[in-house]
Amino acid sequence: TLQTESTYDWETEQWSVPVNAVASKLTRIGKQPVSLFAGLRYWAESPDFGPDGWGVRLGATFLFPR
Repeated sequence: TLQTESTYDWETEQWSVPVNAVASKLTRIGKQPVSLFAGLRYWAESPDFGPDGWGVRLGATFLFPR
């Protein structure tokens, strides 16, 4: 997925604009189904003392079907 969300602070007149790219895969570890994902985030615009540059996100969701 490719996603962005923009926010604007009217008091400080500053934007926050992260751009996120995430890939996920449903797989199994042994017999256990797991959804794995990895993503990158780039701050296209951020407040003066806010986040800056690149970030990484990794995760796993264990699934327990009935």
